[in-house]
Amino acid sequence: MPPSDNHLPVSDRHSIAIITLAEDMFREMRRELSPAFRVKLASDEEQIKGLIDDLDVHGIVLDLESIGDGPADAIDVLVEIRRLREDLILVAITESTSSELPLQATQAGADHFFLKPVDGEQLRVLLLQTIEKRALQFEGQWLLQQVENRSAFAGLIGGSEAMRKVYRAIEAVAGSNANVVIRGVGKELVAHAIVQTGERRDQPYICLNCSALPESLIESELFGYEKGAFTGADTAKPGMIEAAHAGTLFLDEITTLHHGLQSKLLRVLQDRMVQRLGGRTAKKIDFRLITATNDDLEAMVRMGRFREDLYYRINVVPISVPRLRDRQGDIPLLVEHFLRLHCTSNKKPVKQLQPELMEILETYSWPGNVRELENVVQRLVIMSDGPVIAAHHLPQQLLTSSAASQEAILIPEGGVDFDAEMERIEIAYLSAALRRTNGKKTAAANLLRIDPQRMKYLCRKLKL
Repeated sequence: MPPSDNHLPVSDRHSIAIITLAEDMFREMRRELSPAFRVKLASDEEQIKGLIDDLDVHGIVLDLESIGDGPADAIDVLVEIRRLREDLILVAITESTSSELPLQATQAGADHFFLKPVDGEQLRVLLLQTIEKRALQFEGQWLLQQVENRSAFAGLIGGSEAMRKVYRAIEAVAGSNANVVIRGVGKELVAHAIVQTGERRDQPYICLNCSALPESLIESELFGYEKGAFTGADTAKPGMIEAAHAGTLFLDEITTLHHGLQSKLLRVLQDRMVQRLGGRTAKKIDFRLITATNDDLEAMVRMGRFREDLYYRINVVPISVPRLRDRQGDIPLLVEHFLRLHCTSNKKPVKQLQPELMEILETYSWPGNVRELENVVQRLVIMSDGPVIAAHHLPQQLLTSSAASQEAILIPEGGVDFDAEMERIEIAYLSAALRRTNGKKTAAANLLRIDPQRMKYLCRKLKL
């Protein structure tokens, strides 16, 4: 039975191409490399182009004297090959003793540089090591991408059960026209995800933060106005509701709307008609409303600060977005995402994090949620030198918080008697519960949420 692809000998897995016009050198190098690789020759432009499209080729050895007028033209070829195939191992060989050529070749994308005559055994060993290393590197990137893909949804990143619950809610509501209220953090991202996964994705998406405009302006922004409707209305202007026709209107911080505007918005939702300020006729409107707030809507309704009838109109489907500290397991995914994002935007190679640093990030409470985490990662990328980011690069408040959490329970240098300490804690809780219930063991058991029989057993055991 033939071996599986994962267990094929190296010669059946890796193919090396040699670009040269020197047939004698090719035959010699093929003899040296063939125990470990399949070796093919490319000696003209068409064959070189074919190598780029051949995913079976894992590495290319380029004779710089065999391209155009020599090394200068060959460097341009190296640049193009590297641009088209990041995965290839590129080896440049030359007879030139120019001191600048090795640097030029490296900058062009060459992984290794050899002077002729090439030591075939050394080249073979180096190719084997580099190809295996590159394969692991790309496999790691692929696996990471798969994890991120499985843990992402329409721009939201997170694989925790708390976030998966949000994803399920978005999927359920995206295909409908039901009004949605989003509460929690990252409200704008959730609203965008609803739009992108729904049937109105290609229609207008109008966003307004209701708290960002003064009361004197927000009505005209929402409903629009006709020419001459008020001083300064020199031309007619459609409002945001009108602009959202056939699409989606997202109103953030909706609880900041005053009662008069709440009444007008309710009328629009009931009649599906909008009338500009100063206008005499209403225009039929079709839009999907998504609202968001961090306020307690139910409490505001009870206090009379938010219209109850409007509350029931907008609160058809509520979606609550969990805080970062409640999203177990999502911090490493987000850190890796932001690390790659900001390394790329700052034109730096992707950095690695020390395990101790990740532990601190996972235990911090993140009062600023995902935005705070991104800011910290961006700062680490910019402020740290070298390929590895260590714990001491963290902002002081994270280090202080980590130290405080680690010292919540202090263990003396000589250690502790664990069983004795646990017994002391049990006695303290049991005694406090018995005092609270005037010695009634069943009531004390209910207070401690343990079985009454266990309560009686512990009292006998600890002589309480």
